[in-house]
Amino acid sequence: MPGIIIKPRSRIFHGHDWVYSSEILKTFGNPEPGEVISMKDYKDRPLGSAIYNPESQIVARRISRRKQKLDAEFFTRRISQAIELRKNSGVNIDLCRIIWSESDALPGVIVDRYEDHLVLQTLTLAMEKNKQIIIDVLVDLLAPKSIILRNDSPMLKAEGIEPNISMVYGENPGPFTVTANGIIFEIDLLDGQKTGLYLDQLDAHAAIMKYAKGKRVLDCFCNQGGFALACAMAGAESVTAVDISESAIEATKKNAELNGVEINAIKQNAFDFLSNCKEKYDIVILDPPSFTRNKKTLNDAMRGYKEIHLRGLKLLEDNGIMSTYCCSHHASRELFLKNVVSASVDAKRTVRLIENHGQRLDHPILPAIPETEYLKGFTFQLTPSR
Repeated sequence: MPGIIIKPRSRIFHGHDWVYSSEILKTFGNPEPGEVISMKDYKDRPLGSAIYNPESQIVARRISRRKQKLDAEFFTRRISQAIELRKNSGVNIDLCRIIWSESDALPGVIVDRYEDHLVLQTLTLAMEKNKQIIIDVLVDLLAPKSIILRNDSPMLKAEGIEPNISMVYGENPGPFTVTANGIIFEIDLLDGQKTGLYLDQLDAHAAIMKYAKGKRVLDCFCNQGGFALACAMAGAESVTAVDISESAIEATKKNAELNGVEINAIKQNAFDFLSNCKEKYDIVILDPPSFTRNKKTLNDAMRGYKEIHLRGLKLLEDNGIMSTYCCSHHASRELFLKNVVSASVDAKRTVRLIENHGQRLDHPILPAIPETEYLKGFTFQLTPSR
């Protein structure tokens, strides 16, 4: 089997499964892009098997500490293990992320389950080349009515994969409804945003409900209205939801109608809304899309986060609550917390941390691979005026 020899002190010797081009001492056997290769250390000791793509900055991603090939047996075993993990985690197995890439030892494979329908992403070249085997195994293990391929991630460019959104099994289900936390959502897996709901935030939606009864709520970057709907269903006095996307606002209105609640859904840039708003709220929720996808733009991203935190804090009534989230791996939990503290100092408001938030258990985190953790969030309450 062709392979690579890895330099001393590379991250793979500290538990990580990625090998960057700068960490390769030597390549042998002429490995092909998308092929499974062997890995060895600088003393010729085996380090396992990896998928290979010299066009990517991440040249190799380990799939096993032993010799391994990508075949039906491999995918059946790994996908079965992923399904069993979700069953044992207590999440709703019918509405969850079934496969989360490296966390399930399937680098680049993401599968979200919406009852009888699956959304698949193959974000590495090797997994893209073995896509049909993955589809066949998913059909065998989960018996879905449909599988939609949503390869529309910016990560595809680095792997040399062409974007593709298509039906790969069954027929397009069109818009249909699912229920999470007692809330009805209409989703469209083929033509809607992303892969339907933000499944990683369902626990956070439930967490905010206990604060919302009788409160005036502002949900910025509302997407399909997850937080806004949760607060409205919990008995909020009023709920305002803001998003720059027309389709997101229409989805929020539709979901509010399905649940029999009232939400004032406004199509506007959330930065502009926060800057110009004259009203005060008891709860402000900030759940923006990622402001950065790389380290180079991290400082700019943190300035953006600080601005929305500063504006959000200024809109809060005394004893008000701000719940804020960041979905970029590059902004650490500690950095994000410092960002809120800095904003609170500038706003001359003192905040008390009352809840920490993170990914649901269907998005498992491997501490040795920090990239598997991306979502972090905090809920704060203003202290009485000092």
